[in-house]
Amino acid sequence: MDQSGITPNTSNQQLVNGSDNDSATALLQEKQARRRENLGDVTFREYMTVGILCFVNLINYMDRFTIAGVLADVKSEFNIGDDWAGLLQTVFVIAYMVFAPMFGYLGDRYSRRKIMAAGVALWTMTTFAGSYVTNYYWFAVFRGLVGIGEASYSTIAPTIISDLFVGNVRSKMLAFFYFAIPVGSGFGYIVGSVAGAIAGDWRWGLRVTPVLGAVAVILVAFVMQDPERGQAEESTMKPTSYGDDLRALVKNPSFMLSTLAFTCVAFVTGALAWWGPLFIYLGLNLQPGVAISKESVSFKFGIVGMLAGACGVPAGAALAQRLRARVPHCDPLVCGLALLASAPLVYLALIAVSAHVAPTYLLMFLGMFTLNLTWSIVADVVLYIVIPPRRSTAEAFQILISHMLGDAGSPYLIGVISESLKRSLGSGDMESPSMSVQFRALQYALFLTCFVEVIGGAFFLITTKYIVRDKQKVDRAIAEAEAHTSEASSSQTHEENVAGE
Repeated sequence: MDQSGITPNTSNQQLVNGSDNDSATALLQEKQARRRENLGDVTFREYMTVGILCFVNLINYMDRFTIAGVLADVKSEFNIGDDWAGLLQTVFVIAYMVFAPMFGYLGDRYSRRKIMAAGVALWTMTTFAGSYVTNYYWFAVFRGLVGIGEASYSTIAPTIISDLFVGNVRSKMLAFFYFAIPVGSGFGYIVGSVAGAIAGDWRWGLRVTPVLGAVAVILVAFVMQDPERGQAEESTMKPTSYGDDLRALVKNPSFMLSTLAFTCVAFVTGALAWWGPLFIYLGLNLQPGVAISKESVSFKFGIVGMLAGACGVPAGAALAQRLRARVPHCDPLVCGLALLASAPLVYLALIAVSAHVAPTYLLMFLGMFTLNLTWSIVADVVLYIVIPPRRSTAEAFQILISHMLGDAGSPYLIGVISESLKRSLGSGDMESPSMSVQFRALQYALFLTCFVEVIGGAFFLITTKYIVRDKQKVDRAIAEAEAHTSEASSSQTHEENVAGE
């Protein structure tokens, strides 16, 4: 085979053309034999690094959903409706997704430690400063600045884990990392409602995470490990141009289909997380003899979200790991079936809330549990179907698409639909619609999430057709790049020896 056609910085499609390369095959088999498959092989510093990343992810999502826990108070203070309340989260996510590609590009080429430390410092300072803003528009601007800071972290953190571990160890560490998302989100509801209730001002809920953020900046800057790109896979591949990266990702069917599927997950998660507490509060107050406060609902919703995530994220990872040996395409299969199971559960929860208290929280838990089964699996898929020097770009591209078409617009879209339905359900009384009208308008708007879950499940199931082939391409690309490098090094050594003689 002509080795001049294989270079370490070409796309995976080009790199896999040498299927008869015995040297690459031997290297690939040797690497698989050397993989660390037990957590006992993980070093203390690697555990520390993953722990730091999880801590930052936890407070990241705490900050993101603190406002959702006090949304009724925010609406009252700024005198806004559901549409403008939903826009606060949309502004945050738009800034987050727009800047994600830039940080993805930088993360594949420059110090990830410095980028992450600067980003965490930015969202920490803007969250704290924004808590003192009294004008709605300026408050929205500060939420956008928070999104910029969080984009720097979210695009890079998973790639550090991918460069430290491979195989089942990587899957377990990613499950631990994404475990922090629902738990952090739940803490956000709780911190927002409890801190606001204690201080008598919802703004104090926004002043908790900045203190933790300052600690996170120190840990990232001075303690966290920043491994070489592709270190765990012993990859010698070099970054390509940004245009080549994007073209390769677009031509990767598993990546594109899983990204579209995850966009549906983001849409549903964003809508339920933002409107869930307010919707349940409105529904429960329609039940006779039920006296309940906004803070109580936010607290309970946070607990349900935490439990659903604490159970769902590791359960999804464990199920996928158990099935991979027998069902190679199980990752998108599990995700697809999980979304299809979640859709009717969420629908039943939306129906039950105005009639029964306990079944509402139970159904919401089950719907969120099945939804959370997908989180760590999708992250693992992105990392093993994309070559190492392209992974930050892939994470950023997925963030851009999933948020642009998912949770960037879903809170605002649900709010707009709800406000529109109030006009038709409330007989034109838009100044003070009854609680029943508010509830039904928001309920009908949230039904949209069930349809989106079904669409996401279909995308995941289609991904099963391509996932095995695309993973093999990446494994082969890494091995062939190393074979090329090894042969070039051996050739140079031989030439030097001949010259020395």
